[in-house]
Amino acid sequence: MSRQIALLRGINVGGHNAFPKALQLELARSLGFAEVSVLLQTGNLVFADPGIPPERTARRIEEGILAELGLTVPVVVRTRDELAAVVAQNPFPLAVPEPKSLHVTFLSGEPADTSRLDALDQAAFAPDRFQLVGRELYLWCPQGAGRSKLAGAVGRAPLGVTATARNWNTVTKLLALADA
Repeated sequence: MSRQIALLRGINVGGHNAFPKALQLELARSLGFAEVSVLLQTGNLVFADPGIPPERTARRIEEGILAELGLTVPVVVRTRDELAAVVAQNPFPLAVPEPKSLHVTFLSGEPADTSRLDALDQAAFAPDRFQLVGRELYLWCPQGAGRSKLAGAVGRAPLGVTATARNWNTVTKLLALADA
């Protein structure tokens, strides 16, 4: 059976948008999703493909969260195969042994305007690097994202789409969960 993965943006971060794991599971089931698993507290849902396109799944979850909790939470959804492609297309394979140094920002669509991102001089931020591949923005910060000036600069480059980031550990665990 194919699977979809929903990535909720900005929940349970710094005490904002409280949405406990048990409630995430309950909401997903109430929306009709089957075989639901929740990874971590930060909004990572894996479930049987409901037979609708990922964009419609995202809207359904957003509407459910708004109706049940009164929270506006952007959601990005990928199919299992799309997530597998994200892992396979990693432009920074040297980062894999240090998975906390590699992050993937999942975008709701391909950005129409990447000029601010393209204008960043990556050499000025070395050893940190980024690469946009379709609807994913990979960010490699060998010394940690918390100290990275590039992470901040990339985050300030408006792309005009919903974006939510996960570290490589979470990305690979989500794929393993989708394959289980």
